[in-house]
Amino acid sequence: MTSVELEIKGKRLTIETGQMARQADGAVVIKYGDTVVLATAVASKTAREGLDFFPLTIDYQERTYSAGKIPGGFFKREGRPSEKEVLTSRLIDRPMRPLFPAGFYCETQGIVNVLSYGNENVSDMLGIIGISTALHISNIPFGGPVGGVRVGRLDGQFIINPDSTELENLELNLIVAGTADAVIMVEGGGAEVSEETLIEAIDFAHQEIKRIIAIQNELRAKVGREKLPVPPVAEYPELKEAVVQHVSGRIHEAIHIPGKHERQGALDIVLAEAVKLFNTPENAAKYKGEGKDLTRDIANIFNDYENEIVRNTILDENRRADGRKPDEIREITCIMGLLPRVHGSALFTRGETQAIVSTTLGTSDDEQKIDSLDGETYKKFMLHYNFPPFSVGEAKPLRSPGRREIGHGALAERAIRQVMPTKEAFPYTIRIVSDVLGSNGSSSMATVCGATLSLMDAGVPISVPVAGIAMGLIKEGEKVVVLTDILGLEDHLGDMDFKVAGTTKGITAFQMDLKIGGVSRGILETALEQARKGRMHILGKMAEAMPAIRDDLSPHAPRIYTMQIKPDKIREVIGSGGKVIRGIVEQTGCKIDIDDSGTINIASADSASAKKAIEIINGIVAEAEVGKTYMGKVVRIADFGAFVEILPGTDGLLHISQISDKRVAKVTDEINMGDEILVKVIEIDGQGRVRLSRKELLKEQKNN
Repeated sequence: MTSVELEIKGKRLTIETGQMARQADGAVVIKYGDTVVLATAVASKTAREGLDFFPLTIDYQERTYSAGKIPGGFFKREGRPSEKEVLTSRLIDRPMRPLFPAGFYCETQGIVNVLSYGNENVSDMLGIIGISTALHISNIPFGGPVGGVRVGRLDGQFIINPDSTELENLELNLIVAGTADAVIMVEGGGAEVSEETLIEAIDFAHQEIKRIIAIQNELRAKVGREKLPVPPVAEYPELKEAVVQHVSGRIHEAIHIPGKHERQGALDIVLAEAVKLFNTPENAAKYKGEGKDLTRDIANIFNDYENEIVRNTILDENRRADGRKPDEIREITCIMGLLPRVHGSALFTRGETQAIVSTTLGTSDDEQKIDSLDGETYKKFMLHYNFPPFSVGEAKPLRSPGRREIGHGALAERAIRQVMPTKEAFPYTIRIVSDVLGSNGSSSMATVCGATLSLMDAGVPISVPVAGIAMGLIKEGEKVVVLTDILGLEDHLGDMDFKVAGTTKGITAFQMDLKIGGVSRGILETALEQARKGRMHILGKMAEAMPAIRDDLSPHAPRIYTMQIKPDKIREVIGSGGKVIRGIVEQTGCKIDIDDSGTINIASADSASAKKAIEIINGIVAEAEVGKTYMGKVVRIADFGAFVEILPGTDGLLHISQISDKRVAKVTDEINMGDEILVKVIEIDGQGRVRLSRKELLKEQKNN
């Protein structure tokens, strides 16, 4: 076994290889505190015939035994990946994918298994480091290594890898991954942080990333295998020149057709004609051999030239495919409350990207129960994103949400979460659903905008509106153009996908993926400033459509009324075996939830029913007050007086001398068991015993 180590935040980060998973092409065990992760990488020996993309799969898996737990449910083994596992798999995949060489098409798989789970909150970061190291020491061609850290900001200070006890109070929570030379990926959120703070956090994280990369290089120097040769990408200069000369003028015309489908349709016609013209037996024999096909080669030449034209037009003419300037945002429209039975709804359209977003309000019964390695938790705010095939003009089978849908939904949820009301201020469970109806660039940011508007339409008291925008980058040498509100085409052929969501004050969510070696601080500052201006523009458009949050909830939404009782009264409201509270629910039809602090939430679509439930509960928990009059019931008679129940569970002594304003020889001469009589509380002693009087009330009646 060979190992390297590094100290981070007072704990040793250790990377070992040679003991576990020795048949994998690369395998490492990473330890940090009580957290232990196994990362493996394997590539097939040959590429599949005709494959022209890199088939990379990354899977992050959590085993409940790692936290000393047994899975819940009927089947006592792990099932489908949790949302956290899916998001972490994406998180590991994104910084690795751009670093594989062109022409390497062998199926490659990286697997991360969490073997021991501590409270360090670093298993996802160890996954990034582990897969990078496994690839780096293996024979798989890889342009890494990559390091990854989480950086937080607490009380104005940056900290690396904040643990689970620090997470709740962070002002900023970012995951940063990169090489020794540049940052490749950033994802996270903050409490309306400034652009300057974000850049400082990225710089801070990159310094730690360089240290992590150094020990990966040290391990490769000790045990690294020779990398497999990558077959050169076949190039046919004569064929390329002929194809380009034939299609050049028509591509220039087609590329500037504003509509996405019209533009693609025109390009498809040009490509089909080029394939028909150049994919001949003579050309095939000349370039690839008898019986070969040139369709894919011609398509690659065509696509490369198309990308070159689009990029050069942006760099040289500051003109984009749809005719916009680099910092120009497409037309935005917002329609509110268009779904009559929905608690809150909005249709947000930006260019050809469109999302219909709905908000649903529920009670605590609707909270999502999450059983994770950290323990059992409940989630009262959820945002779900759907991307049906018709949104991009395709016909495909509908499936359960994939990694993309889960990732986009999590990004939008992170952006909105920062402005959501507290449970005390708004005791509802809230679910937002975004159905993308059309997509041509950043439907996740359209979801953020639509979610804000639907919350406002539902009457949810968010602190401030949130908007999101996607940025792009075209860079060739010293020529650099930052693009605001990118199209799908610009995302595909550009060098950066950069999503920023926030308020007028600052950033709430951020995601950046680079397809090139890195960008300078100056480019990042320019992109963030351009994104800020774009965000302000979108927030202005949203304010025109929805100037303020609705004053009242939808008539179809449940009404939740909150009341507070003393914790020692909870037993009385619930009753033996829940008898009392079930009776209240049966009488009123309300949903009633009580927590350990004595907070009671009463949910009902009918305010009269809720008020009735409140009255019943107030009657149960009410306490006797000196000087106050009660209609009580005689529940016991003794020689010295009677005991009268003035409140549920509260009896008081009506002494024989206080029964009447004249002398009473025998209690039953005046009152009997079961009688309902008016009494006044005249004393409550230090032990809580209540003394009552009927005589004083009779005197008051005579005096009046």
